[in-house]
Amino acid sequence: MTRAEGGTHEQKKANGRSKTPATQEKAQGKEEGSGSGTGTMKRVLLLTGKPGSGKTALIKEALAQTKVKASGFYTEELRVAGAREGFKIVTLAGQESILAHVNLSTPHQVSRYRVDTEALDRVAVPAILQAIEEDGLIVIDEIGKMELLSHQFRQAVVRAINSGRKILGTIMANPHPFADEIKRRPEVETVFVTRENRADVLKKILNWLAEERDVTRSQAGS
Repeated sequence: MTRAEGGTHEQKKANGRSKTPATQEKAQGKEEGSGSGTGTMKRVLLLTGKPGSGKTALIKEALAQTKVKASGFYTEELRVAGAREGFKIVTLAGQESILAHVNLSTPHQVSRYRVDTEALDRVAVPAILQAIEEDGLIVIDEIGKMELLSHQFRQAVVRAINSGRKILGTIMANPHPFADEIKRRPEVETVFVTRENRADVLKKILNWLAEERDVTRSQAGS
């Protein structure tokens, strides 16, 4: 959903209190269309952006091109005849559960979807906790408004970040107290994904995953 911005460009420039969209994104801890980059990357890499920008697809594509061991979960759409009716949790170990659906009967609702927080606690949370105990990359897709309805999920995300392990995931773009705090953490780097910069973001993820392979090889040889 977009909001009309009042005033002319000259008025905004003169008014130091006004923010451009790019400034708003940076204030929320997001990066504009990061490319492959060189330099040291942070331990937690979270993709953010508008719905439908392909964040989950980028993670899947990057993991498919590498041999990095990974554990955790994805959030995938449930569609019937092309129409989106909900979302499901799919762990990298193959376990599935419905996260949200238009026809669920639960007290929790986001937009037109009813959210099953018990499914989060039963499937997504154990997937994160198990990933912390295993060697390899932790995948958390996503840290979003639905998932953050679960207190156990929030605790698992914090525990994963505090574990010192590398994490690849997605996080909501809109302001949210918990999500904004995660974005501000020093070990977290967020990358704003658009349809136009997907190729550059994929290169960045692959470079970041290559660092993970190098660390794994070094540990194996020690």
